[in-house]
Amino acid sequence: MLEISPEIPTIFPFIKIKNLIDLTSRLKQWPNDNTKQAISLVNISPEDFCKPNQAAQLSRKANDELAEIVFDHSDKFEAGVGVLPMNNIDEAIKIVDEIVQNPHLIGAQIFTRHLGKSIADPEFRPVLAKAAEANLPLWLHPVFDQRKPDNNLVFSWEYELSQAMLQLVESKIFEDYPNLKILVHHAGAMVPFFAERINHILPNEEAKCFKNFYVDTAILGNTPALQLAIDYYGLDHVLFGTDAPFAVPPSGANAEVSGAINNLAISKQDKQKIFSENFVNFLKT
Repeated sequence: MLEISPEIPTIFPFIKIKNLIDLTSRLKQWPNDNTKQAISLVNISPEDFCKPNQAAQLSRKANDELAEIVFDHSDKFEAGVGVLPMNNIDEAIKIVDEIVQNPHLIGAQIFTRHLGKSIADPEFRPVLAKAAEANLPLWLHPVFDQRKPDNNLVFSWEYELSQAMLQLVESKIFEDYPNLKILVHHAGAMVPFFAERINHILPNEEAKCFKNFYVDTAILGNTPALQLAIDYYGLDHVLFGTDAPFAVPPSGANAEVSGAINNLAISKQDKQKIFSENFVNFLKT
């Protein structure tokens, strides 16, 4: 990617985070809490820099590299979450099958926007349909809306996630593919807080569809907010996630997120569901 676009570190400064690009450093500073990580790629998509055929080629190389890291360090990494070339729908559909067949990959990452369009755009629907058919979970990560002048990491990504969820629901994707599994970053963003607005403004069937989403716990702690997410999505739809190695240097917010879960007023068994069992069931069901 750097050969194609040497300016990437200037556009995306997080690329300079050592534990994101230096595996040796990351392994040396592994959190001492017995966690294993499911790893994905940062939101630099080949489709934004390459023509369709090259984007597909780079996506396959990236997926192979993730699988190799998982295989070589299985004591640390549970599995990888692959990338799809969303400017090459035919190849993206084929890559879904390739991910399913790879024992070291468990899902694919999608973004709130691809090529400036909502993930709910009809152009991308065949990929979502294929993921549903193949029972391949999708990880939904936010990106900025480049039309806006005030993008920021504090609030913008939460809006983008919430808006993408609304657009997916309104596209009737869950009505057509009720078994589609989408894991939303940042505990489902704004949706739990505005649950009653959803219930009163949207048609009943659409409001219900928001409960189809799964969410992670990557909000840097905040026990009351996690409880709100659990109350809204249901305990079985909340999966342990930390966004490591981002947010808290050098290795991520494992301690902060784990502490927030442990402070929840729920049983030890329910906490274990969040920490591990829901993840296993998410992949199996």
